[in-house]
Amino acid sequence: MKKSAIGNETVGYNILHSHSLPVERYWYWLGVGVLLLYAILFNIAVTFALAFLNPLRKAQAIPRFDDEEKNNPNGSKALLDQSATLETKRKGMILPFQPLVMTFHNVNYFVDIPKAMRHEDMSERRLQLLVNVSGVFSPGVLTALVGSSGAGKTTLMDVLAGRKTGGYITGDIKISGHPKVQSTFARISGYVEQNDIHSPQVTVEESLWFSSNLRLPKEVTKEQRCEFVEEVMRLVELDTLRQALVGLPGSSGLSTEQRKRLTIAVELVANPSIIFMDEPTSGLDARAAAIVMRTVRNTVDTGRTVVCTIHQPSIDIFEAFDELLLMKRGGRVIYGGKLGLHSRILIDYFQVIMVELLYQ
Repeated sequence: MKKSAIGNETVGYNILHSHSLPVERYWYWLGVGVLLLYAILFNIAVTFALAFLNPLRKAQAIPRFDDEEKNNPNGSKALLDQSATLETKRKGMILPFQPLVMTFHNVNYFVDIPKAMRHEDMSERRLQLLVNVSGVFSPGVLTALVGSSGAGKTTLMDVLAGRKTGGYITGDIKISGHPKVQSTFARISGYVEQNDIHSPQVTVEESLWFSSNLRLPKEVTKEQRCEFVEEVMRLVELDTLRQALVGLPGSSGLSTEQRKRLTIAVELVANPSIIFMDEPTSGLDARAAAIVMRTVRNTVDTGRTVVCTIHQPSIDIFEAFDELLLMKRGGRVIYGGKLGLHSRILIDYFQVIMVELLYQ
């Protein structure tokens, strides 16, 4: 520091001394300590304020038609029928897509048995999870994959979607008559997982915008992307919640049913032709499951191919499907085909089998 002309002290020392301020050296460290103490106190105060004084923490997004649904004595059945009465013939969406048929024949899936689980007398080194599974998924048709736990529902869907990186797959999988190429198939398919994973600090509209920017082709203009996101939000009935924060599950933001619809919308904005859904109604009550299935039905009405795994559905949820692929434990198909009105075709099929068994 610059020395003062008077005496041997610095200019700063003389200024402090002239204003009767303390000049001892321990005041330097005392000032540093006070600053650190202030920083700690203010951080504690902000933490408590964010934890207990945030009015949005317990806010829940309000779904549409709540009053109408509560006053409706028919409950979930009316919710499922509403998609058909609101719009009998849905128009094509803004962004075109190619409706595709997915066929698979004699699909088998094997995994290696771990050495710790092998017995000395066990000759097989592979475990077969799918056995000669065949079927077809058509556009504009809602297909249900149903079976007991361990039947291979999710395994089959993962194999068809190309999500299985391990194991051994045999059989023919074709898309509209052409052999499936995974690099191309990934661009025209979507997969709605059972767990709804979203960023809690963004809104519904921002989530869809982020997904569309990442997954739509560069040829799509900003105006087309904007219109398409708006259309998807209306399709899944989230347009009134566009500014709602996603939030954390069970504490803030969207409800469980609304999160599931958002998960479906995130895949829809990629404009896929084929959509796989892994238990979209899992963990939902009857009313919430009916709302989600109404969204799924709206998606099917656009002409897309939609396949859902479903576990222990109610009769209303079950009859919302058009076709059924029923599997038993061990990865074998019991029934594959149409359900019919009030599941008449399915019932007649099993009644014929029962009659044949009785007369044998």
